[in-house]
Parts: sequence; structure tokens; C-alpha cells
Amino acid sequence: MLLLRWLLFPISIIFWLIGIVRNALYNNHLLKSYAPEIPSICIGNLRVGGTGKSPMTNYLISLLKMEHPLTVLSRGYGRKTTGFHLVRHTDSSLDVGDEPLAYKLEHLDTINVAVSENRRNGIQQLLPFPTNAVLLLDDALQHRQIKAGLTILLSTFDAPFYNDFLLPTGNLREAKSGANRADIIVITKCPNDISNEQKDAVTKKLAKYQKKIFFSKINYAALTPISKLVVKDIEKVLIVSGIANPQAILNHLSAIYTTEHINFSDHHDFSQKDIEIIHKKFDTFANRNSIIVTTHKDFMRLKNVLSELHLENYPWYILPMTVTIENENEFNQLIRNYVRKI
Repeated sequence: MLLLRWLLFPISIIFWLIGIVRNALYNNHLLKSYAPEIPSICIGNLRVGGTGKSPMTNYLISLLKMEHPLTVLSRGYGRKTTGFHLVRHTDSSLDVGDEPLAYKLEHLDTINVAVSENRRNGIQQLLPFPTNAVLLLDDALQHRQIKAGLTILLSTFDAPFYNDFLLPTGNLREAKSGANRADIIVITKCPNDISNEQKDAVTKKLAKYQKKIFFSKINYAALTPISKLVVKDIEKVLIVSGIANPQAILNHLSAIYTTEHINFSDHHDFSQKDIEIIHKKFDTFANRNSIIVTTHKDFMRLKNVLSELHLENYPWYILPMTVTIENENEFNQLIRNYVRKI
């Protein structure tokens, strides 16, 4: 696989040239970017998948929603619909995508969530915004038609963008120079025991971008049952994932329980056959101390095909996750100062 990627290196060069020309057209105002009239925060990355955008977006929602009318605008990746759609709690992931639905179900009427593959059109559809409103642009760093007022770039500790290369040789969506458009860089999924020396090494690598840098960690809460079967003394866990990078979840659960893992592709559209495969695998080792665990985002897609009978007969659980940011007060103040000055 690695050899094949390097054989495709010429395509990466073409991809790089296209990106350089496209960004130059926007940077020199030959292609126009639309700046929303209200405070807007872009949460994005340079690398495909698995950098922790959903936990960071949830963090910002929780930080701002009590003081500001808040709207999250997303592409709605993986949905079967097109165009603009205002997300309702009765929608399915097929209508709006798993991440937007997860935001809506967690925060309900305290926020608005919308999806539109054309972000500018999505913003126009949302007008007029109420007084003191804030707009979160989920995964919009490469969407240059919109110029956010504040951009947060996420990069994982174990696979930082500065050590990567453009697709298809590497996993970058655009050149590393795209980091220059960020205002803040957050290194995500850091180990709990990260040392000052490790942080210094990352900071030195990022020094040329002259951005404010923060380090963050994923925290896991207690397993939460979503079926009628509740297991008191859990010993063995079947992990079901359809996310880009499940390694952190595997590491966390494997340190506590005996685990098995069924891995699907990112944003996998689960089917009845998939449920049969999962339950058949569970039946091969299950005892009264065994459960099935998935992520909250995966459950947005799983619940389309999980019947009441399934949830009566199998112990499905969710592993909730949140993000903790080092120097949290400083980070929060930067965000609040931005939204208050507009």
C-alpha cells in the first residue's frame, strides 16, 4: 500500500499545483470570499478524517450557547439528500448526516443546526440572524467561498500535518501552507502523559506559522446503555466503529476490558446485514458480562436499522467523549473576546 502511494506521487504534485493556484486566486481576491456579518468560527483540518472536529465543535457549542444564539452549519457528509436543510431532532442521519444530527440531539432547541453543501447558500438561507448570534462552520477550512472571522485548525498529536504529504501519497487535503489561514492551532488527541519536551518539539515544528497553539485530550465518560439490557459487571466488549480513526477508543477500552473490534469505513451507512454480522460476532463469545459499544456519532447511523427487538435482546452501549484543552481559560477567553468584539 505504501509503495502504491509513492507511485502516485505525480498525482500529488498535480494536486498541489491545483491547490496553489486556487488559493492564490482567493488570496489575491480574483475569486471572492463571502464574510458572514456575524461572528463566525471555522473548525477545520488539513488531513482527511479523524482529527477530532466533532468533540471540538461540541466544546464550542457548550462554551457559547448560553450567551449567544448559536447555529452550526455543516456540509452534512454522508447524507442522501442535497441542498439546504434545517436539522430537526426527528431527522435521520440519511437526511442530514451523522455529525449534524448528533449535535442537534445532544443540544436540542438550545442551538440551530443546518446542512448545505454550498456554505454560502446555507448562510443566506439562515438569514436574518438574531442579535448577538454566532455561527460555527463545521469542517470548512477548504471551503474558500466563505471567509470565517476566526479559524481553528486541528491536527492530531500522533499524525501532525507537518509530517504528512498531499493525497494520494499522503493524507493531506491541501498543502501545509494552508495552516497560514488559521488563527489558532489545536493539537488534538494528546496522550494523558504528554511531557513538556514533547509539547516543545511540536511547538518548534509549528513556530514558522506564528499561531497560538493549544494541546487537547479526549476524555471518555462512563459507558451509557442505549438498550433495555444493562450489564452490571462488564468484562468483555465488542467495539463497533465506523469512524476515520478508532485507535484512541480501542486503546481506552482495551486498557479496561477484554475487547473485540468490528471496524467499518468512516461514515459507513449501516444495513440490516451489518447488524446481523455484529450480533452474530457478539453471540460467539457473549456471556452475561459482555456488551456492544459504539460511539455517539456511529449510533446516529446505527439507529436507522437497530429495531426495538435488537435493543431488547442485545446490550448496546455508547462511549461518550469530551475534549479537555490545556490552558482552557486562555483558550476560552480568546474565543469569547472574538465573538464579543464583532
